[in-house]
Amino acid sequence: MAASIPHSISICSISIRPSSSQQHSSSTSRTSRSGMQYGINSGFRNPSRSISSIGFSSNNITDGSKSKGRNSLKANSSIGVEIGDMKLYLGMDFGTSGARYAIIDKDGVIQSEGKRDYPVFMSGDSIDWVRSWKTTLFSILESIPITLRSFITSISIDGTSATTLIIDSKTGEALTRPLLYNESCPDALPIVKSIAPPNHTVCSGSSTLCKLISWWTASDSSKESAVLMHQADWLLWLLHGKIGVSDYNNALKVGYDPEVDSYPPWLKSQPYSHVLPSIQAPGTIINTLKEDIRTKFGFPEDCVACTGTTDSIAAFLAAGATQPGKAVTSLGSTLAIKLLSTTRIEDARFGVYSHRLDDKWLVGGASNTGGAVLRQLFSDEQLEKLSQQINSMEASSLDYYPLPTEGERFPIADPKMVPRLNPRPESDVAYLHGILESIARIEAKGYILLKDLGATEVEEVFTAGGGSKNEKWTKIRERVLGLPVSRALQTEAAYGAALLALRGQPDNNRLFD
Repeated sequence: MAASIPHSISICSISIRPSSSQQHSSSTSRTSRSGMQYGINSGFRNPSRSISSIGFSSNNITDGSKSKGRNSLKANSSIGVEIGDMKLYLGMDFGTSGARYAIIDKDGVIQSEGKRDYPVFMSGDSIDWVRSWKTTLFSILESIPITLRSFITSISIDGTSATTLIIDSKTGEALTRPLLYNESCPDALPIVKSIAPPNHTVCSGSSTLCKLISWWTASDSSKESAVLMHQADWLLWLLHGKIGVSDYNNALKVGYDPEVDSYPPWLKSQPYSHVLPSIQAPGTIINTLKEDIRTKFGFPEDCVACTGTTDSIAAFLAAGATQPGKAVTSLGSTLAIKLLSTTRIEDARFGVYSHRLDDKWLVGGASNTGGAVLRQLFSDEQLEKLSQQINSMEASSLDYYPLPTEGERFPIADPKMVPRLNPRPESDVAYLHGILESIARIEAKGYILLKDLGATEVEEVFTAGGGSKNEKWTKIRERVLGLPVSRALQTEAAYGAALLALRGQPDNNRLFD
């Protein structure tokens, strides 16, 4: 049904006007759709086109927040969208320090994007992450331009790997505080090692299974109605209401075997097996949105929620690395590397694991080094100014192992590893240079380790996350790795989550085969 279009609509400081071509003609102009590939088969290679109908004429628009632009909303400034048959897809990325969203159309063009920092709520002496994440989720939904909400047909969310919640399936209440991605439960490790195969992915203190067993053995609360949910699962559940559904990427570290699409017998025989969620492929429709969610935010009746993935895999999908040997390093609060390989590699001794990606494997690991260390030592302004003074072609003699706190996951799995950030030179430029180069060396050790374990050798590295913006760091990494290193065309995991939302639509499934 055709809709009448006013000459100007202003919502939340967004000015939406018909493009000049529409004012004079009802015809539309499009470039042809580029090859759409999910992971190895469906990354958007050229996410740009011109459609004349409604143009979003805004740039770097804030949503009225007082947090100095850190919570922001941006709509596409040059791309129009056709009202008649428009369908949009919403992806949300819940990372370690905040959340982002991206809305794309069927050709992968971003129509709107924004971000939120996590608000800090305290529960006793610790942060109330459940309240923080829930508040952020609904804050993001509120910030989406009203004019776009009725066209969003599918939603997906990614979250941090191995961030674990135990929920009462009857009440929906958390039975314990969330156990975060980088938390270790060494008390459960001997039990896990006694039931799992040697060097299995779960044989790490920070694995989801260790967190589940640690809770199971220590908790006095009722366990009959308990269900394990990963961060992305729980956030999606708030939208669709069907509890206990996950994806095989998030479920890897609880012991799910993506190669046979099942929990292994050694896990299904345990007394807590009823707590494990049911598993679907990433980007699979779970359910339509709950009525109260649709009504409150103005989503259409047929809008669905789709299974998500982890944040690093979403970043990989966004980067569009499509061939074996291509890799993505995510430089956010932590450092995560993902390499597309024809061979599956699993070795908990080194924190190495493989995620299924269609008929190939996404091999990698995640280190606790990364941007969180830099933020402990420098402000954003200092990082920018000091980086400009670094000679990226000159090797630093400083040898650090930058960690924000005690404990490392990859390429060395050692929960007791202590940070090494000394000696500190008088020059802040030299100090930052040494830290950036030391992080690059950790990255290089990671890729070398993957090759030694049998993965496809890395040939090229794309970079996602905030660290991808630092050109001097990119040059340092290129020198240390001895490989081409470039910033991915799409660097945000939220874009990868939006691709999963797109995949969830039946008409688009064929694009990912």
